[in-house]
Amino acid sequence: MATLTIRDLEDSLKLGLRMRAARHSRSMEEEVRQILRQALQADTAVPQHDLASRIRARAAAVGGFELKIAPREPAREPPDLNAVVSQPRRARRVA
Repeated sequence: MATLTIRDLEDSLKLGLRMRAARHSRSMEEEVRQILRQALQADTAVPQHDLASRIRARAAAVGGFELKIAPREPAREPPDLNAVVSQPRRARRVA
C-alpha cells in the first residue's frame, strides 16, 4: 500500500473532513480513501478519450442536434480481374 501526505491543509477543511468521517462512522483516513475512490470512479465512468465521445457530450449539453445524412449512390461494379490477367504483358526494357 502507498502512503499519501497532504501538507498545508486548512483547519476548516480538516474539521469538515473530521465531521464527515464521524457522520459515516469512519476514521479520517478511511473517509479520505472513500472520497478519492468516488472521485476516481466518477472521473472514469464516462471515458472521453475519443473525439466522438467529446462531441456527443458537448452536443448533449445544449440539447443535442441532428445532422442530415446525404443519400448514398449505388456502388460501382467491381473490376473484372480476369480480363486484366488475360491481357498480354508488355516486355520491359532494360536500360
